[in-house]
Amino acid sequence: MRGVFTSLDAAQTEELGARLAARLRPGDVVLVAGELGAGKTTFVRGACRRLGVPGPVTSPTFTIGQRYPAAVPVGHVDLYRVASLADEDPDLLADYLGPDAIGFVEWPLGEEPTLAGLGRIVARVSLEHAGGGRRRVEVR
Repeated sequence: MRGVFTSLDAAQTEELGARLAARLRPGDVVLVAGELGAGKTTFVRGACRRLGVPGPVTSPTFTIGQRYPAAVPVGHVDLYRVASLADEDPDLLADYLGPDAIGFVEWPLGEEPTLAGLGRIVARVSLEHAGGGRRRVEVR
């Protein structure tokens, strides 16, 4: 799934996440960028539902990451509060990303080389406010 999409509401943003998730395999990592409130976690929530995550999917901003149980575990990382992974313990992301999980990383800016060492980066998603509650979602 590649392209530029317009989402009119949270349900459509979740559906775009679900469409991308249908193609993901263990070891895959999806980078999710966008300004505050653009719908990053909403997109990830839709993907998680498609991957079989039954419980709440919330932003891990204050905890760095969540690992959700599913047939293939799903890691959800938020690097908003991390200045640089170079300054962190190398095992910081080991619980969330790796060959046995599918991972989503919010706020990945500048950390792609490190993240690529933890899994296959298979998509880069960018979300932007497009006015009137709409979102522009680009999947590369």
